Amino acid sequence: MSTQTHDRLLIIDFGSQVTQLIARRLRESNIYCEIHPFNKVTAESIRAFAPKAVILSGGPASVTEPDSPRAPQELFEMGLPIFGICYGQQVMMEQLGGKVESGHHAEFGRAFVEPAGNHENDPIFAGLFENGPEEVWMSHGDRVTEMAPGFEIIGTSPNAPYAIIADADRKFYGTQFHPEVHHTPNGARLLKNFTDMAGFTGDWTMGAYKEQAIAEIREQVGDAKVICGLSGGVDSSVAAVLIHEAIGDQLTCVFVDTGLMRKGEADEVISMFRDNYNIPLVHADESELFLGELEGQSDPETKRKIIGKLFIDVFEKHAKSVGGAKFLAQGTLYPDVIESVSFSGGPSVTIKSHHNVGGLPERMDMELVEPLRELFKDEVRALGRELGLPASFVGRHPFPGPGLAIRCPGEITRQKIDILREADAVYMDQIRKHGLYDDIWQAFVAILPVRTVGVMGDGRTYDFACALRAVNSVDGMTADYYPFTHEFLGETATRIINEVEGINRVTYDITSKPPGTIEWE
Repeated sequence: MSTQTHDRLLIIDFGSQVTQLIARRLRESNIYCEIHPFNKVTAESIRAFAPKAVILSGGPASVTEPDSPRAPQELFEMGLPIFGICYGQQVMMEQLGGKVESGHHAEFGRAFVEPAGNHENDPIFAGLFENGPEEVWMSHGDRVTEMAPGFEIIGTSPNAPYAIIADADRKFYGTQFHPEVHHTPNGARLLKNFTDMAGFTGDWTMGAYKEQAIAEIREQVGDAKVICGLSGGVDSSVAAVLIHEAIGDQLTCVFVDTGLMRKGEADEVISMFRDNYNIPLVHADESELFLGELEGQSDPETKRKIIGKLFIDVFEKHAKSVGGAKFLAQGTLYPDVIESVSFSGGPSVTIKSHHNVGGLPERMDMELVEPLRELFKDEVRALGRELGLPASFVGRHPFPGPGLAIRCPGEITRQKIDILREADAVYMDQIRKHGLYDDIWQAFVAILPVRTVGVMGDGRTYDFACALRAVNSVDGMTADYYPFTHEFLGETATRIINEVEGINRVTYDITSKPPGTIEWE
């Protein structure tokens, strides 16, 4: 999708685990930005992208190592405002004549930066140091030991003497800390000041995006047919409604019902699309096939691969029944795009494989329509609201592609999936009844691969245990457990044990992310 009508900011990614957070902070200020891996960026590609400013991200490498990542040297001659973060600051110093050294005291976590220069005259530092030292989040081993010519110190910390540096004449700035993370309370303000100084007007709005996306879908598709793989989740649903608004009945949705959705969810999806939006919909009820293939499987990766392969097979079969479609629509989001074009083949450890229909376009000889590929999750929700999707649907908690299969650690059986579905329904009812749903990022039940002894009435039971999970998060990258009251947990446990046959013990998972993940598999 073309974004030439918007002010654009380029983030050059050196492999930091939190680079996406830079983009999130900027998008919150209605600024369009893209993340490009350093090894894909050239002077020519920067000119073609035509940014108004550039941010250099952090990264795991050491500037002192041979062949460590660099920015194109020409970047510093283009007259663009540049902001370097952590490794980005260090690489800027190294390339402009400063000095970076290893072997100093590493610094990870909270630190406090004292003012050390004349920050009052530069608008980028407006609002900083008003109440004394700035709390920041550090994560570095190397550090700058000598500034490049033209720079001055603005802030310093005990383990980072050049914590904030600036060359106001060239509009080059650098921080050793990470302003993009929430642990740097004034970090978002610092980035906003930078983009204000660079002349951004904040023209990235969902209303403008919707109109632009509709026009470009029409231009791409023409009078051809489009099929959309509908999972029932927010992303594919928003994509489908957007495309339908652009091309009407040229779109047919194929909803693959895997039998792994939450209670009543399949009926809700069918009703919304057929009744509310009058979008042509093929309901492919393949629950017996999926549950049959998964029966007895216990390895998480095996489960994901079975689901992914079956989804492609089933989708292909039903899509062919539509006939004559030239385009395949997907709800691909920007984080998926970033991960697929990664730093040096992958800056981050692969935590788990993703369930998607990535193999379909080649197999079916179709072109892709991906109208959400520039958006983050909360932007998709905003677009959904712009399109008039029900707030209760747009605001639903995230749900994984493999569905309940990865909330069933250990061996999968139809019985366990049914028990899990019922327990999850009770848990969600409790959360809604207590008015907590919108306060929680994600909540679900996991059925555990153990049976426990219990007593119900005068009889002995030997049934499954389950774990309740609820987390608070801003972006899903880090999360902390939701602090339910003991009264809520006790009431919920009682209801699940009384109402769900097959569970006799309920636990609450209080693990944060990291070290855990949000889902159990």
